[in-house]
Amino acid sequence: MSLDETIFLTGFPGFIAGRLVERLAREGARFLLLVQPAFLARARTEVSRVAEQTGAPAENFRLLEGDITRPDLGLSSADLDLARREATMLFHLAAVYDLGVERGLAMSVNVEGTRRVNDFARQLPALRRYHYVSTCYVAGLRDGLISEGELRHEAGFRNFYEETKYLAELEVEALKRELPVTIHRPAVVCGDSRTGETAKYDGVYYLINYLRMQPNLLSLANIGNRKVRLNVVPVDFVVEALAALAADDRSTGATVQLADPEPLTTHALFDVLAQNLAGRGSRLTVPMPLVHTSLNLPFSTMLTGLPRVGVPYFFINQTYDTARADALLLPHAVRCPRFGEYVPAILDFVERHPKLETGG
Repeated sequence: MSLDETIFLTGFPGFIAGRLVERLAREGARFLLLVQPAFLARARTEVSRVAEQTGAPAENFRLLEGDITRPDLGLSSADLDLARREATMLFHLAAVYDLGVERGLAMSVNVEGTRRVNDFARQLPALRRYHYVSTCYVAGLRDGLISEGELRHEAGFRNFYEETKYLAELEVEALKRELPVTIHRPAVVCGDSRTGETAKYDGVYYLINYLRMQPNLLSLANIGNRKVRLNVVPVDFVVEALAALAADDRSTGATVQLADPEPLTTHALFDVLAQNLAGRGSRLTVPMPLVHTSLNLPFSTMLTGLPRVGVPYFFINQTYDTARADALLLPHAVRCPRFGEYVPAILDFVERHPKLETGG
């Protein structure tokens, strides 16, 4: 496809944002990239790499110094005027992605920052599409099937990350009455399904690194559960989905869950990893109450590498409806690959890069 748009994007040069810019640059898009001052040097390097990889002209990428927590996103008057004149599409990816984030910081960035981006969106006379990246975990402590059309609930949250992304999505949902908004909710994002590349070891990587400590021994006792599913999606699927729906008018006003429609149970996930790391599946299953209690002990993190803030995500009784996302992505031939299809690439990358930043 050809994308004759000038895209204002927040969150650059983050992992998903950087990949999305590269993907859309290949379609001819131009960019106004909001970058915090602390990341300007890294952003310049990333833009140079993207321009070289895609063959896009350097003038297609403008770095605008700013901060979503400040009025007018901290933009200079000249940059603000530029954005008002030229921006036809908005992607808002900037957020604090940290399960252990303090409430004050999460409220400032995730909620107040999104309010300011919404206010900015209202100032763009040529805006044709506004894409907001949320998370499936706005569902908080709800159980069962989570529909793409559902948002409001009073079930509570596991942490301030979930709570503030929920509050932020409420703000964007309300904006659908004024602007052509699409909300995207990814599940647990892991590395690229082809190369395994990732920027952070969290989520499913906690289990991977646990098994890698002693594959032959630790793989014997399955600590997963046959009733609980962990919904994992590779970053390239998320980026392809965002790119496919960028200019697809059918997604205007929609909320789509970018999740695996057939996620593995944590028990099956464990066995897939065990098979790839130890050459065989598990021999016995540890009772879930014992696993839950053990992982919450004070010394558990030191032994397993799984931070206590991440423990609840291996016991969530939620599944995510993807009917709307599937219908919208089908004509674009975009589908979420199954975990078993790309786990060798994920494990190979971890083997070659054992010392990445860890999350949590």
